[in-house]
Amino acid sequence: MSQQPALAIFGEVLFDCFPDESKKLGGAPFNVAWHLQAFGDDPLFISRVGDDASGEKIRQAMQQWQFSMTGLQTDKTHSTGEVKVTLQGGEPSYEITADKAYDFISTAELPTLRNDAVLYHGSLALRNSVSKAAFESLTRPKSISVFMDVNLRTPWWSKEEIYRCLERARWCKLNQNELVELGFNSADLQQDMTRMQTHFQLEQLIVTRGEEGAIVRCNDGTFYEQKCVAVDTLMDSVGAGDAFTAMYIHGLLADWPVQKILLKAQQFASQVIGLRGAISEDPAFYAEYT
Repeated sequence: MSQQPALAIFGEVLFDCFPDESKKLGGAPFNVAWHLQAFGDDPLFISRVGDDASGEKIRQAMQQWQFSMTGLQTDKTHSTGEVKVTLQGGEPSYEITADKAYDFISTAELPTLRNDAVLYHGSLALRNSVSKAAFESLTRPKSISVFMDVNLRTPWWSKEEIYRCLERARWCKLNQNELVELGFNSADLQQDMTRMQTHFQLEQLIVTRGEEGAIVRCNDGTFYEQKCVAVDTLMDSVGAGDAFTAMYIHGLLADWPVQKILLKAQQFASQVIGLRGAISEDPAFYAEYT
């Protein structure tokens, strides 16, 4: 039985810095990996942190959460990532700095994945040629199934680069605004989803719509829709999309039907927006999903 990982998460880990001067662990790939670890899916998180106090805090948090540490690299030159988060009405905006440790994920230090592994990635960590080369090395085997999570953060993306990534993806998740920004903007959502999915030959295209819920188009032309789940407490929406994505991947791995995946993903996302930040360090928070 192979001990190589069957699920890998590639991309940034950083600290989200809030206006009240609190700092929370974050980065979309890290958030997704954290949740999947809590769900029992044993993801291998592949990233890079600085040789600094923030990097050490990340290592300690991952060890306490019982992550495999074999995918986390240390950079002696570049510092651990930070993002300044500004909130307006609970909605976040982000100020992201360049040349952080996660921009320099080294191909030479990459672990080996199983031939049939599922690999999740976002788009931010591919902004630098070094990490992009590492990602391309990981995904060279065509048997690796790629889940792409589109995270358009100006100015760190271009349509050409996103399109190139989409050509490699099996599944893609993005929000409705990102669908428009990528050029699928006819004002007919289902038509735009059909155009995007067929163009990139995606098995599933998942579009989140905030308070209106989410919609999925499968490659047989079937649409599935799930309205938003009612929320008791809104702290902030930081990480809501990552929570949705983590549960979606969990459902794919468990071979759930699409409608069940959508419902569970919306339920979990609605729970996460009651947190300050994107993740919980309390295992009980995840108990009903494991």
